[in-house]
Amino acid sequence: MSLTITGRHLEITPAIREYVHTKTARVLRHFDQVIDTQVMLSIEPLKHTAEITMRLRGKDLHCEASDDNLYAAIDLLIDKVDRQVIKYKSKAQTYAHEPPKRQEILAE
Repeated sequence: MSLTITGRHLEITPAIREYVHTKTARVLRHFDQVIDTQVMLSIEPLKHTAEITMRLRGKDLHCEASDDNLYAAIDLLIDKVDRQVIKYKSKAQTYAHEPPKRQEILAE
Protein backbone atom coordinates (compact mmCIF):
# COMPACT_ATOMS: atom_id res chain seq x y z
CA MET A 1 0.00 0.00 0.00
CA SER A 2 1.30 3.42 -0.87
CA LEU A 3 0.49 6.18 1.59
CA THR A 4 0.59 9.84 0.55
CA ILE A 5 0.21 12.51 3.23
CA THR A 6 -0.20 16.14 2.21
CA GLY A 7 -0.81 19.23 4.27
CA ARG A 8 -2.79 22.32 3.39
CA HIS A 9 -1.59 25.33 5.40
CA LEU A 10 0.37 22.83 7.48
CA GLU A 11 3.86 21.37 7.44
CA ILE A 12 3.83 17.60 7.88
CA THR A 13 6.22 16.78 10.72
CA PRO A 14 7.69 13.31 11.26
CA ALA A 15 5.49 12.91 14.35
CA ILE A 16 2.31 13.57 12.35
CA ARG A 17 3.52 11.27 9.56
CA GLU A 18 4.21 8.45 12.04
CA TYR A 19 0.84 8.96 13.77
CA VAL A 20 -1.08 8.73 10.48
CA HIS A 21 0.95 5.70 9.42
CA THR A 22 0.24 3.79 12.64
CA LYS A 23 -3.45 4.67 12.53
CA THR A 24 -3.89 3.58 8.91
CA ALA A 25 -2.25 0.27 9.82
CA ARG A 26 -5.37 -0.39 11.89
CA VAL A 27 -7.45 -0.40 8.70
CA LEU A 28 -5.05 -2.90 7.10
CA ARG A 29 -5.71 -5.24 10.00
CA HIS A 30 -9.24 -5.73 8.66
CA PHE A 31 -8.57 -5.54 4.93
CA ASP A 32 -5.13 -5.82 3.35
CA GLN A 33 -6.07 -5.28 -0.32
CA VAL A 34 -5.72 -1.49 -0.27
CA ILE A 35 -4.09 -0.20 -3.45
CA ASP A 36 -3.48 3.45 -2.62
CA THR A 37 -4.20 5.84 0.25
CA GLN A 38 -4.12 9.63 0.16
CA VAL A 39 -4.45 11.67 3.36
CA MET A 40 -5.04 15.43 3.28
CA LEU A 41 -4.58 17.37 6.52
CA SER A 42 -5.60 21.01 6.70
CA ILE A 43 -5.74 23.72 9.31
CA GLU A 44 -8.20 26.59 9.25
CA PRO A 45 -8.89 29.02 12.08
CA LEU A 46 -10.44 27.01 14.97
CA LYS A 47 -10.92 23.93 12.77
CA HIS A 48 -8.60 21.05 11.87
CA THR A 49 -9.74 18.82 9.04
CA ALA A 50 -8.50 15.40 7.92
CA GLU A 51 -9.58 13.73 4.67
CA ILE A 52 -8.71 10.31 3.29
CA THR A 53 -9.23 8.61 -0.05
CA MET A 54 -8.59 4.87 -0.16
CA ARG A 55 -8.50 3.05 -3.45
CA LEU A 56 -9.67 -0.52 -3.20
CA ARG A 57 -10.27 -2.97 -5.98
CA GLY A 58 -13.50 -1.81 -7.57
CA LYS A 59 -14.22 1.05 -5.17
CA ASP A 60 -12.85 4.34 -3.84
CA LEU A 61 -13.65 5.24 -0.23
CA HIS A 62 -13.60 8.88 0.86
CA CYS A 63 -14.02 10.20 4.41
CA GLU A 64 -13.65 13.56 6.09
CA ALA A 65 -13.51 14.52 9.77
CA SER A 66 -13.09 17.82 11.61
CA ASP A 67 -12.23 18.69 15.19
CA ASP A 68 -10.49 21.32 17.30
CA ASN A 69 -7.37 19.13 17.57
CA LEU A 70 -5.56 17.62 14.57
CA TYR A 71 -4.87 14.31 16.30
CA ALA A 72 -8.53 13.99 17.34
CA ALA A 73 -9.58 14.68 13.73
CA ILE A 74 -7.25 11.91 12.54
CA ASP A 75 -8.74 9.52 15.12
CA LEU A 76 -12.29 10.32 13.98
CA LEU A 77 -11.24 9.90 10.37
CA ILE A 78 -9.72 6.47 10.93
CA ASP A 79 -12.84 5.34 12.81
CA LYS A 80 -15.02 6.36 9.86
CA VAL A 81 -12.87 4.74 7.20
CA ASP A 82 -12.51 1.60 9.31
CA ARG A 83 -16.31 1.22 9.40
CA GLN A 84 -16.50 1.78 5.64
CA VAL A 85 -13.83 -0.83 4.93
CA ILE A 86 -15.58 -3.40 7.13
CA LYS A 87 -18.86 -2.67 5.31
CA TYR A 88 -17.18 -3.00 1.89
CA LYS A 89 -15.53 -6.25 2.93
CA SER A 90 -18.79 -7.78 4.15
CA LYS A 91 -20.58 -6.81 0.93
CA ALA A 92 -17.80 -8.26 -1.21
CA GLN A 93 -17.94 -11.57 0.66
CA THR A 94 -21.71 -12.10 0.53
CA TYR A 95 -21.92 -12.62 -3.23
CA ALA A 96 -20.79 -16.25 -3.32
CA HIS A 97 -23.38 -18.14 -5.36
CA GLU A 98 -23.74 -21.71 -6.45
CA PRO A 99 -22.68 -22.40 -10.03
CA PRO A 100 -25.62 -22.78 -12.48
CA LYS A 101 -24.97 -26.51 -13.07
CA ARG A 102 -25.24 -27.30 -9.38
CA GLN A 103 -28.48 -25.31 -9.07
CA GLU A 104 -30.10 -27.33 -11.88
CA ILE A 105 -29.19 -30.64 -10.24
CA LEU A 106 -30.60 -29.53 -6.89
CA ALA A 107 -33.86 -28.31 -8.51
CA GLU A 108 -34.64 -31.74 -10.01
